[in-house]
Amino acid sequence: MKKPLFVLLLAAGAAQAQSRLDLIQQNHTLRVCTTGDYKPYSFLRSDGEYEGLDISMAQSLAASLGAKVNWVPTTWKTLSDDFVAKQCDIALGGVSVTLKRQKIAWFAQPLGVDGKIPLVRCADKARYQTIEQINRKTVRVIEPAGGTNEAFVHAHLPQASLQLAENTTIFQQLVDNKADVMITDASEAQFQQQHYPSLCAINPDKPMQYGEKAYMLPRDDMSWKLYVDQWLHLATATGEYAAVQSQWLGKKP
Repeated sequence: MKKPLFVLLLAAGAAQAQSRLDLIQQNHTLRVCTTGDYKPYSFLRSDGEYEGLDISMAQSLAASLGAKVNWVPTTWKTLSDDFVAKQCDIALGGVSVTLKRQKIAWFAQPLGVDGKIPLVRCADKARYQTIEQINRKTVRVIEPAGGTNEAFVHAHLPQASLQLAENTTIFQQLVDNKADVMITDASEAQFQQQHYPSLCAINPDKPMQYGEKAYMLPRDDMSWKLYVDQWLHLATATGEYAAVQSQWLGKKP
């Protein structure tokens, strides 16, 4: 007796749709895409080890699955392509939610609001408060290539003089007066001004653009997304995430 077509299709779909949740537990490996250049979320130290808020959370996620982390290096410019091509289970390290990224991936529940603001030398605070003040040919804006910061500049500051640089070198270039403004997320600006006293985050409570941070997940894998969302919910409810956040951002649990 032949089986109905819909039964065969369901069986074929089930065979092809094994969730990352199962594969990670079988292989005991969590593949994590991260740039390693975005303090306080993800930073690759000179000794080859990663550290940061999202790095600690990735290790927590792996531990919950009985797995070890396999770090997969990427850049902001190639993040989406690498995420798909290198078959990462999750991408993190201060990743902003965008519709462009949503086309090739899903996002776990948002970790919080974190909009774009200027980071400038404190001596120039009054000069770079608004988009109108920054959107001038004489203003030197500096950004890492390929991320949401550069996209913001192209969209809102087309008249400014844009230069691209490695994210880890930008802050010293601002200090050394080799650039005037960096547009970045409020969390990064506030973190970096603690380490570079001559730099100031401008209006961190009033961002120029709304933004959210979240972990990027493979598209169309609902079992894996539900697991990550539940893990995040419990990490938030038990205070684990707040404790890690306090360690890296100085926010009280």
